[in-house]
Amino acid sequence: MGIPSDEVVQIRHADVAGEPTVVTVSCPDKTGLGCDLCRVVLLFGLNIVKGDMSTDGKWCYIVLWVVPRRGRPMAWHLLKNRLSELCPVTAPFCFDTAYLAAACLQDDVVPRVFLLKLYCYDRMGLLHDVTRVLCELELTIRRVKVSTTPDGSVLDLFFITDVRELLHTKSRREEAYDKLESVLGDSLTSCKIDPASDDMCSCLQPSASLTPAVMEQMFSTDVIEEQASGARCNGSTISVTMDNSLSSVHTLIQIQCGDHKGLLYDIMRTLKDCNIQISYGRFYARQNGSCEVDLFVVQSDGKKILDQQKQRALCSLLRMELYRPLRVAWVNRGPDTELLVANPVEVSGKGRPLVFYDITLALKNLHKRIFLAEIGRHVVEDREWEVYRVHFGEEHELSSSLRRQIVDGVTNMLMGWD
Repeated sequence: MGIPSDEVVQIRHADVAGEPTVVTVSCPDKTGLGCDLCRVVLLFGLNIVKGDMSTDGKWCYIVLWVVPRRGRPMAWHLLKNRLSELCPVTAPFCFDTAYLAAACLQDDVVPRVFLLKLYCYDRMGLLHDVTRVLCELELTIRRVKVSTTPDGSVLDLFFITDVRELLHTKSRREEAYDKLESVLGDSLTSCKIDPASDDMCSCLQPSASLTPAVMEQMFSTDVIEEQASGARCNGSTISVTMDNSLSSVHTLIQIQCGDHKGLLYDIMRTLKDCNIQISYGRFYARQNGSCEVDLFVVQSDGKKILDQQKQRALCSLLRMELYRPLRVAWVNRGPDTELLVANPVEVSGKGRPLVFYDITLALKNLHKRIFLAEIGRHVVEDREWEVYRVHFGEEHELSSSLRRQIVDGVTNMLMGWD
């Protein structure tokens, strides 16, 4: 176990260029901490190539070996700050159970929502450039609605929150204005950030519900479970097994699969949402794209997973989440056809980071203009999903080969296979 210290997060860079940076977290434990840490690592555009974690239920020690993705600037000091903010306040050297219980019950502050309204002239990659600026400013996109008029004018409405919680100040808003103007240049007509009222939020709800055909196509558990059984992902077969014979107090979950962007996050969020607690785990991604994961876990009551039905259900869920952590498909909406991307929302209400960033980047690389775009949340079979709609507004119908190219391009970007 780690030794308590004032510095709960340490970042050590490799002596050799290209080698992983080591991120170490040592702090009081809390439920879902591993998931939250992996989510921030994903948000900062880092790939986890190796990981070790252990906890005694009071103190946890996590080590992640990470490498930046190509083309993404890395602000290591901000990463350290954001990881530190997730950790319960470091206990006094002689901490007690009451302190640790209080630390685990820290409530997340609900961030204030603002509306960014942009008027622009359309150009290739405009929406991605705006999204990139917001990410660099640590402004989180909660909802978005983009519309383009026939004369090429664009109205972008972004419901955003500020990680730094400073957007109510004039200086922070001016920082955003200056950054947007420097990147968008003459394309930008005007921009304004105001606090979002409840009426504004209600106006930006999804404009259309999901049809039964769409839900069957994208969210059918039976179909996806059948596809995931024995499926190959990134060249590797997905295998999830459980073993209760190697430990008297823990169930061992062993996973072998192909790597993808956010793999460890997908495993952690699935276990967190199922109230499965990790006591010890290790993760390793090989250079050939295969991954191995060993996790010693217990249920929320501290006992092993002995019920075979629960074992089968959890293994099946993990296989599905590793096979299709995001859903990408073309769907019909009346006379139009649009691209839909969906990702599950954590039980805590948090969505997957950088999905809209990756979608817009993939479409920019494919030289496809976005005519309409929208982000909304839908509940399907008691599970909440974040759904991204993209319409290209082309007068002629897209060919089947071009549709496949777009789906493959967006999927590869989201999964980190580009």
